[in-house]
This record gives sequence, C-alpha cells and structure tokens, in this order.
Amino acid sequence: MTYKVNLKKGDEGYSIWVPGLPGCWSQGNTEEEALENIKDAIQAYLETVEELSQDKESRYVEVN
Repeated sequence: MTYKVNLKKGDEGYSIWVPGLPGCWSQGNTEEEALENIKDAIQAYLETVEELSQDKESRYVEVN
C-alpha cells in the first residue's frame, strides 16, 4: 500500500507523520532515514489496529 506522509525539517532532523493514520509518526536525522523509519511505524500501527479489532464485527467498503 501507499500512504501519504508529511515531513517537517527541524533543528534535530526530520519529523514525519501519516495524516491518514492519526498518531502514526516517526523521525530521522535525514529525510531518507525518516522515510525508512515511518515504514516501521506504519507497520506497527496497522498491526496494533488489527489486534485491537480482532474480536469486533467488521465490514469492508470500497472507495473510488
């Protein structure tokens, strides 16, 4: 999957977050490091969401 991420350069490197996944953020000393780190953060975020919704009734919808 592809996710839109936002980057912000600061004094200590780059902050990076995923607007579509509230609370999913990371950082890195370089832009490249931040982009790699957010991949791990997204994976952990999605795994946590899956665990938390395991016993819940779910449906899937398609959006074009």
